[in-house]
Amino acid sequence: MSNFVKLGTLVDIKTGKLDANASSNNGEYPFFTCSINPLKIDSYSYDCECVLVAGNGDLNVKYYNGKFDAYQRTYIIESKNNIILNVKYLYYFLDMYVDKLREQSIGGVIKYIKLGHLIEAIIPLPIIEKQTYIVKLLDKAKTLINKRRNQIDELNSLIQSIFYDMFGEPIKNYKNYNKYKLSQFGNIITGNTPPRNDSTNYGNYIEWIKSDNINTPFDYLTESEEYLSKIGLKKARYVENGAILMTCIAGSISCIGNVSIANRTVSFNQQINAIQPYEDVDTYFLYNLLKFCKTYIQKSSTNSMKGMLSKGNLSDLEFIKPDIEEQKQFSYYYEIITKYKDMINVSLNELELLNKSLMQRTFNRTLFERNN
Repeated sequence: MSNFVKLGTLVDIKTGKLDANASSNNGEYPFFTCSINPLKIDSYSYDCECVLVAGNGDLNVKYYNGKFDAYQRTYIIESKNNIILNVKYLYYFLDMYVDKLREQSIGGVIKYIKLGHLIEAIIPLPIIEKQTYIVKLLDKAKTLINKRRNQIDELNSLIQSIFYDMFGEPIKNYKNYNKYKLSQFGNIITGNTPPRNDSTNYGNYIEWIKSDNINTPFDYLTESEEYLSKIGLKKARYVENGAILMTCIAGSISCIGNVSIANRTVSFNQQINAIQPYEDVDTYFLYNLLKFCKTYIQKSSTNSMKGMLSKGNLSDLEFIKPDIEEQKQFSYYYEIITKYKDMINVSLNELELLNKSLMQRTFNRTLFERNN
């Protein structure tokens, strides 16, 4: 049988104290923000085993044991007594419970959770031996998932290696390609928001893309949760298949310069600039060029605290521009590797569904015990 206990009685919860721009690209320690992947930082404020919950934005959950630092909207959760509550068990519970936290989140453009949402959460608490068994089971599933993710990371590294082999490091430009302003690569368009006070602008006719659909590990835009109507499209800006969308206004500088490919016609908001490539520019070449030049792009951001890159500044940035035939040769390799990545992603998705089902079965069993 499991007891059911308010989380606040079992843990100590605090938040980080740093701004998101405190990161350092070559830092020694992890710096946890609300992003899925941690950044780096030169110093640390914490040295413990804990669960980290992003307090706003993506609302993701992470486990860490060691030295680190944290953004001011990141919750740091430690077990008061490891004999009563296994921290890894807590991580797996919160990783499943995060869907509930998303339902409870409040706010306008950027959703956030309050400390009370965590303190009041009811956690099933079996004996420590059962918690340990559950952790071992879920760790095995996670190991398989991580192997698939590592394969995908290696293929991404292969794409970068091929790009650098063909064109050299694009910023240093050792191969002396001619450089051109980004405005000469394609038509650059800033998105907008049709008036919210007119409900006829919104419907189910065309996706209205936001930064959340770009700031992902995927090459292509994820599906938007919000759509415009035919009326709204007349007031919106849109691009067609083959365009590249870039986050240019964000709450964190780390998101500036994130890019995704549009594989369908979409509209998009004012936080995004889109590049619709001209005939002498290959979409896959340009997409990877912008990815590998992200740091260079971020340096043109006009807001050091968060991130803002105007259409004018973006248009004036200069990049190498090889002949279209060279671009297409790279695109050929990119498409082959991407097809293999897609196959691995299918396997990864299946493993993640299995893991989710396993977690639900594990924790729902304790809920069943509670009700009986």
